[in-house]
Amino acid sequence: MWLGKDLAWGITVGGVVKALLILIIGYILAKFIRRYLINLSRTTKYVWIVNEDTAGTLHNMIVIISLVYALDAVGILSYEVAGTSISSMISAFLVFYFSYLLAKRSKDYMIMRAPQKKLPEVQLKAKLFYYTVVTLAFFIALNIAGFSGRLTTLLAAAGITGIILGFSAQTVVSNFISGIFMYFDRPLKIGDPVEVAGYSGVVHDIRILSTRIRTWDGTLVRIPNEKLFNSEIVNLTKYPVRRVDVPVGIAYGEDIQKAIDVIKGVLDDMPYVLAEPEPVVFVEGLGDNSVNIAVRAWAPSEKWFDVRWRIVQRIKEALDREGIEIPFPQRVNWFAEELKVRVEKGGGEN
Repeated sequence: MWLGKDLAWGITVGGVVKALLILIIGYILAKFIRRYLINLSRTTKYVWIVNEDTAGTLHNMIVIISLVYALDAVGILSYEVAGTSISSMISAFLVFYFSYLLAKRSKDYMIMRAPQKKLPEVQLKAKLFYYTVVTLAFFIALNIAGFSGRLTTLLAAAGITGIILGFSAQTVVSNFISGIFMYFDRPLKIGDPVEVAGYSGVVHDIRILSTRIRTWDGTLVRIPNEKLFNSEIVNLTKYPVRRVDVPVGIAYGEDIQKAIDVIKGVLDDMPYVLAEPEPVVFVEGLGDNSVNIAVRAWAPSEKWFDVRWRIVQRIKEALDREGIEIPFPQRVNWFAEELKVRVEKGGGEN
């Protein structure tokens, strides 16, 4: 039959026809997908993945892979290396490479379009999406190259090595899994002031294996996600409002009700002290040296530190203006026997 006619260098008419069909179908499919994704990007809310960059990347991948298989059809890339054809190896590499580009561009696009308030959460989602796509692309590429079966055999043959590596890498795996659990649990996000694992500061970055905290004195601390996940996490701004507790002591001889009214007046004049829940001022107890008054007021979480020190300062100033004494610790010493003090006069003659 004429399709089997040999043209040159082992290239047949049938191979050329097959190669042309592969190129035409690949070109048409690439154009269709590119146009479809561009139109879809104008209506979908998932623009971070469905956009012109994604459309162009997929278009180029399909065209180039079609070219590789077309060359394989005519016999140019049909040679085998390590038990697999050159065309399969090239196709596997192209799938992995374009998937990497797609994941990277989508991650950058997702972060770029994120509103400032949701940026920390979006960054974490983008990283998780990126690593997931790259990992899947790697295994798909192995399958296309025909190495998946051999890879399984190699892994089975290297069982002892795998066990050793497993023990040595168990911390890495544990940190990775803890990082995924942290993502779904979401006890903290970038920018949150926290107390965790014996450190206190602001969350600087959350990564797959570790979380970085900038302490109040400007030191960067890296905490493995496994340790973070198993620690008690105190998120200081998880909720929109937070209570400010300030203990105040006044002398026993002062008017308690007057002191309470003065303190309430201070709280009423502060703009960041919330009216609801209402501030509470009451006598908490009778101490050794003072009547202890508890001051409890609510403030926006992001203003908590500022509100607390201002409350302390203004209460002190207001009590001083009203002449209400804030006592300091005093001790009275009693002696069983009367003390005799000898007084020596100075300046006498020698």
